[in-house]
Amino acid sequence: MDGPQHWRTHLSPRSPGSFPLPEPGTLAGAWTAALTPDPDRPLLWGLVGGGPARWVTRGEFLDRTVAAAGRLSAAGLVAGDRVLVSGPSTVDLAVAHVACLRLGLVVVPTNGAYREAELAHVLADCRPRAALVDHDRWADLVTDLQPNLLVAATDLQGLEVPGGSSGVDGPTPELDSAGPDDPAIIGYTSGTTGRPKGAVLTQANLLAGAHSVRVAWRWTDADRLVLCLPLFHMHGLGVGLHGTLLAAASAVLQPRFDPDAVLDAVEAHAATLFFGVPTMYHRLAGHDRVSGLGSLRLCVSGSAPLAADLHVRLADRAGVPVLERYGMTETVMLVSNPYEGQRRPGSVGIPLPGVDVRLGGGDDETDGPTGEILVRGPNVFAGYWERPEATAEAFVADPDGGDPWFRTGDLGVVDDDGYLSIVGRAKELIISGGLNVYPREVDDVLSLHPAVAEVAVAGLPSPEWGEEVVAWVVPAVGHECPDVDELRSFAQDHLAAYKVPRRVVAVDVLPRNALGKVTRHELRLPD
Repeated sequence: MDGPQHWRTHLSPRSPGSFPLPEPGTLAGAWTAALTPDPDRPLLWGLVGGGPARWVTRGEFLDRTVAAAGRLSAAGLVAGDRVLVSGPSTVDLAVAHVACLRLGLVVVPTNGAYREAELAHVLADCRPRAALVDHDRWADLVTDLQPNLLVAATDLQGLEVPGGSSGVDGPTPELDSAGPDDPAIIGYTSGTTGRPKGAVLTQANLLAGAHSVRVAWRWTDADRLVLCLPLFHMHGLGVGLHGTLLAAASAVLQPRFDPDAVLDAVEAHAATLFFGVPTMYHRLAGHDRVSGLGSLRLCVSGSAPLAADLHVRLADRAGVPVLERYGMTETVMLVSNPYEGQRRPGSVGIPLPGVDVRLGGGDDETDGPTGEILVRGPNVFAGYWERPEATAEAFVADPDGGDPWFRTGDLGVVDDDGYLSIVGRAKELIISGGLNVYPREVDDVLSLHPAVAEVAVAGLPSPEWGEEVVAWVVPAVGHECPDVDELRSFAQDHLAAYKVPRRVVAVDVLPRNALGKVTRHELRLPD
């Protein structure tokens, strides 16, 4: 694919190697080095082994990962095998995730809200050897979809180990031997064409992503994070959990977001950090105890734009200047408002350490510091799983002969001080509540409704969700347009709840270009 005709803005020129990674250059190895000292120090608070929530120390956590890796190895799993992992945020899930990476397995974090068709796509695409799942009926479902799969809970209960016992089965395998370029995670992400693709992130990619925010946000072992973000998402997993372990800090794991539980945890555990998406901050801002956030040294928002007025409300009501940042499944973190310095509402800030960002000009050749956001750095993924054409299309050559640039699909503008703001998307992705929604996938489900002749979905701004999914429907002949409740009821058996439309607009025709393609950017609400 040819590169842009010209380059408008280059935010962060850096020389290769200007941001060295912690030894030994792998995420698993860096974790072990960080957590081995002071083994009695608390690390994670959360549900353990089906029992109540409690603190797990660094030493106990590492011991549990060794035992879990032993059981996975004894069950026949070897480095490079894929393992689907999905469940509520518990210590058991964190142990399973880390054990897999220490053994050299490739984790496939999966959204527990997926319905059968969505899960079937992931299983068929990456062909995992095992699934560690803690959702109702998922064990039976994944077995039906892939009969030869090894299936167990995230605490490894139910894992079949030939001749094994209930403890550590067999000798401890070699751990932390994966190399920097070995794959560690396949994160499924929605694009603008085709089904969700698996972004392959290496040990070094994930280490670079966590290390960049650790440095930028002054994250130390004295910090304690309240983490209610799901551990299937890069924000919760690649930033929250990975960053905590790399900094040898501590975290309070919460299986879901509840404003009271967050505020209780901040106080009870003397927390210093909270990471959330705009939907969470919207609900916290309206809470009568929101001033409790004022005891935190840092609140971070991401996964969707934080409304400028919400930023101001939180600053006024809680004394919290929320730090907004920008990242993707394919890149972990890219850009952040500064820890020290102005945190500008409506801006995602400046490039993180080690990250190069530039804006690519489009075919219109117009002047001005606006264009598609292009990035490169040690955090940028290796490519899409078994999708060489999609990988090639995702990158453009550097005009100066350097490393290629990843096309984010987002449109950005840079102000005179070098702050980046996201002004739209070259792609049609919808981000609702911090989660990605692929419009074509929703279109395909809604079009099956007998009263729907044609349909197109798009995202509209929402103060609570960032964007909400809206469906424009052309009713079938002889039918009334189904209302939102009917369409939501129809779709919820096929789509995760966050993908189901929140509004329905009846129209006579859908806007199309000369080639007959629906132009989603022209979809409008009626006056």
